[in-house]
Amino acid sequence: MKVNIDIDDTYEETSVTIQAKEWTEELEEIVKVVKKRKQQRLFGIESDQTVLLDPSEIDYVYAEKRKIFAVLNDRTIEIKMKLYEVEEMLAPHDFTRFSKSVIGNINRIERFELSFNGLCVYFHTGNKEYVTRKYVAAIKEKLAKGGQADDR
Repeated sequence: MKVNIDIDDTYEETSVTIQAKEWTEELEEIVKVVKKRKQQRLFGIESDQTVLLDPSEIDYVYAEKRKIFAVLNDRTIEIKMKLYEVEEMLAPHDFTRFSKSVIGNINRIERFELSFNGLCVYFHTGNKEYVTRKYVAAIKEKLAKGGQADDR
């Protein structure tokens, strides 16, 4: 891949042009990085207070009884958004779908083991969550391609 950068004070705004023979996954990832806006804040509700959540500290987010919750260490914090909105917001932070009602942070995974219905994922914090069969292949691929492990 060849990269050309032309810096000139006559340009009004930054523009990116990609020239390729065909669309690839690598190009898709580049576009995601380029389009990634300033890190958005995720707000949660805990004890009637609004708290700021750092995506790198969240193990997983799940839906239960029409409410959305984020799990961090030994805390569970409600998020006033829809699960698909949280998923879109956290996708650049290596969150991926675990099941119909759960998205998880693959960078927080310590280990996993096979279970009768998919995978059981264990996080560095001791929390665990299940990945349904439908999403197992995608998670394994993501971990193999670029999912990073925390340096713990």
